[in-house]
Amino acid sequence: MTFKRMRTAALALVCMMCAVSTASCGSKVVGSADYDNTSDSASDGEEPTEETATEEPSTEPVPEDKRVHVTAAGDNLIHYSVYKNAELLAGEGENFNFKPLYEHVKYIVEDADVAILNQETIISESNELRGGNGGALLFNSPPEVADAVIDLGFDVFTMANNHLLDFGADALEESIRFWNKKAEENDLTVLGAYLNDEDANNIRIREVNGVKIAFLAYAEHLNGFEIPYDSPLRVVMNSEEDVIERQIKEAKEKADAVIVSAHWGVEDTHEVSPDRKELAEKMVDWGADVILGCHTHTAETMEWIERDDNTRGFVYYSMGNFICCQTDNFNLVGEMPDFDIVLDGETGEVTLENVGCIPTIIHYESPDFANLRVYPYSKYSPELADKHGVPYAVPQGTYTNFGWDVINDIINNNIPEEFRKLDK
Repeated sequence: MTFKRMRTAALALVCMMCAVSTASCGSKVVGSADYDNTSDSASDGEEPTEETATEEPSTEPVPEDKRVHVTAAGDNLIHYSVYKNAELLAGEGENFNFKPLYEHVKYIVEDADVAILNQETIISESNELRGGNGGALLFNSPPEVADAVIDLGFDVFTMANNHLLDFGADALEESIRFWNKKAEENDLTVLGAYLNDEDANNIRIREVNGVKIAFLAYAEHLNGFEIPYDSPLRVVMNSEEDVIERQIKEAKEKADAVIVSAHWGVEDTHEVSPDRKELAEKMVDWGADVILGCHTHTAETMEWIERDDNTRGFVYYSMGNFICCQTDNFNLVGEMPDFDIVLDGETGEVTLENVGCIPTIIHYESPDFANLRVYPYSKYSPELADKHGVPYAVPQGTYTNFGWDVINDIINNNIPEEFRKLDK
């Protein structure tokens, strides 16, 4: 071997040894707690010990779920005999006292984080009081009704119903302004009848326990009346599906959950028509999480509606009456929807839990509707049922038999067992 080749080989051997030495001395464990000690040992000429890296468990807390307990009630239908009861209960200096009529359900409403009521009658102080008396189904209620249901604990009021124009457009506008003022004074949410298009397209959103809930309300008809062409007043009708779709989708973008009040159906029947099922499915597909049905004055069934993405919404096809003085037994059993909206703190997904309803019974005695009260099922009794005045009421209804068995038959036939909250 020539000297040149011997020198080249020797240089190559030295380079290889340096490379191995460099690799060994440069080996460190990033993030190891023994990093500094290992470094010191190496500087003293000791062989460093390689540690295995371990990830620290995350100390970030998992966000808690947010929960809102919701209660609702059906038609607050102020018949003549309803406000005559309130007149008898009025104290000195009062015209009407409606509060005792609702006293037995107050604890249910107060227990809710959000309580929703369908206000079936307008309040126009410049017009005469009417409650369907005299044969004409026209309604205009005393302002004390509002004070009573606000005191009861309701904080969302829907107004989309067939009686909005019973006293004309001016009376409707007066009623809207009345409720808007109450909303400002009492932190309420009022919807369903609007001063103009801009008002109608202003999606009502209420934030409760950190959950944003949007509210929408629609009506099927106005008893043959129409808003005058030159009036800016606005009520969105069920037939305006393009508007409903747009509003529900907008509400879903702005809020975590969407609750729709749907005034629909045929009065005095427990049957759910195919057109209502079809519209309910569309509403849920567009983003409605809960549909609260009104108008039929009867308790009707309820069900889950599945979406294509495996999420689902829930529909109460009709809550029936909250209070009234009707004279058929099927008008006297209603529903108070009761459920929780849950916002997953980690995923942001919204689900419904504890979904069901509390059956209610409207009680009165004697032919003149004395001692009118609304009771939850858990506080009613066979003894009270035997004293009910519906068999003797004037004017006479068609289905006047009453008793504990009649009440239970109506509940069993129209509220699926899995959704009955009989003990609440």
